[in-house]
Amino acid sequence: MTDTLDGRHVVVTGGTGALGGAVVGKLLDHGAICHVPNAHAAAPGHFPFPAHERVRLAHNVDLADPAKVDAFFASVTDLWASIHLAGGFTAAPVEKIEPASFAEMMDTNARTTFLCCRAAIRSMLESSVSGRIVNITARAGLDLRRGSGMIAYAASKAAVAAMTVAMAEELKGKGILVNAVAPSTLDTPANRADMPAADFGKWVSLEAAAEAIAYLASPANLAMSGTLVPLYGRA
Repeated sequence: MTDTLDGRHVVVTGGTGALGGAVVGKLLDHGAICHVPNAHAAAPGHFPFPAHERVRLAHNVDLADPAKVDAFFASVTDLWASIHLAGGFTAAPVEKIEPASFAEMMDTNARTTFLCCRAAIRSMLESSVSGRIVNITARAGLDLRRGSGMIAYAASKAAVAAMTVAMAEELKGKGILVNAVAPSTLDTPANRADMPAADFGKWVSLEAAAEAIAYLASPANLAMSGTLVPLYGRA
């Protein structure tokens, strides 16, 4: 991919996480200006780009709060792309899932994605930008039998997949391309710690995931929309 993102403004929610850091790094390599909302008062210590000249960190942004999401997106001028990686995971047998836990997964994954998509699309429509939206679903959100043991998570990620395809259809006449990636297991330090006996070679590298996401968010993506891209590696 050439430096077609040079000088373009891109939002990356979840940008201070493991995948988010890899995506921000990839976008910076291609010249983008990255706007990263953070739920806390400061970026976590492991975030590699807190002082980068093309990284704009916004703190205390609750992505489940419509007013805070709208205010954050209103602060981003000339928005080109919005990448929504923020989310969470939980697993439990269905009979042990509390309603509050189910609601938390829907808020953390589906609600945040909806609110950020809505705000980004409003910005793009107002400025007549044929921009890009990239969401993150999961293998369990596409291959629903894999949601066994993680019902709340699978349901929330299936909602993200449904929103992505429906929005792509709705916006195809406006030139805004909407896609999502669906990883299996990402090779992160946290996942290695949680599953030390796993074969890490079957997992998806952060580099590979970041490359796919950056392409979907770039002007080099001329036609892909409504696509749920499986990132399964060797799993």
